[in-house]
Amino acid sequence: MAEPSYTSLPTSHLPGSVPAVITEERASAIQQADPEANMQIFPPNSGGGGGRGYQTLTSPSDGNGPPPANNWNGAFSVSSYTQYFNVDTDDVVSRLTSSLYPTGDFFRKIEANPDLYGLIWISTTLVFVIASFGNCATYLMTKKTDSSISWSFDVSYFQVSAMAVYGYVFLVPLGFYLLLQYFGSKVGLIQFWCMWGYSLFIFIISSLLLVIPVDFLRWTITLITGVASAAFVGLNLKSHVELNDLTIVLVAACVLQFALAIFIKSWFFH
Repeated sequence: MAEPSYTSLPTSHLPGSVPAVITEERASAIQQADPEANMQIFPPNSGGGGGRGYQTLTSPSDGNGPPPANNWNGAFSVSSYTQYFNVDTDDVVSRLTSSLYPTGDFFRKIEANPDLYGLIWISTTLVFVIASFGNCATYLMTKKTDSSISWSFDVSYFQVSAMAVYGYVFLVPLGFYLLLQYFGSKVGLIQFWCMWGYSLFIFIISSLLLVIPVDFLRWTITLITGVASAAFVGLNLKSHVELNDLTIVLVAACVLQFALAIFIKSWFFH
């Protein structure tokens, strides 16, 4: 009676089983025939330059390439925003100059490299400028009216200026971006933040001049600042608004810029 043969029984599932002995040429042929194959080359690689060893044959996406990125993880990664701070002094000066001499081509200038550096630097500077110089202007007006009146530094100016400036420069562009996106605009949110950030640069200059304790001169500076800032925003939004006949959106943007100038004058330099 013939003894039963067990050579055909599968053994790969057993503990301590050894991978099949296969040459590199045979492994390449199998990989080409079936890209999904995942086999191992024996004997193990001992670290030499022979190229043999346990080499997993997988697709390129499973090898040296980085794993698929999670979009939400990128939103909370600092490295994701470094590209928006990749500007030099010449870039910043050119954009600051464009904000003072509006021509309506600002989006074209920043198309290849919009930045958030100007937004953060200008808005933060404006917060401290209007708060500190607002206190200085109040002191000068107080002493001009009656030198015997005691004066104290108002720390609340910093709180109000921070809430007003940061709230304005982040929320207003976001609102217009969502509105124009609804009507088919192709401009990105970063471009809107960049443009609105540089539109505040003229407020820093005007705040330095508003220290002058002459109320008529202060109102004149405020009106010029509001018109210039509104013109910069309006001219750059014009091309995106005209496509959808949204003149009311353009008017609203200009009114908000002008209202910001009035607010700074009335609250900090009254």
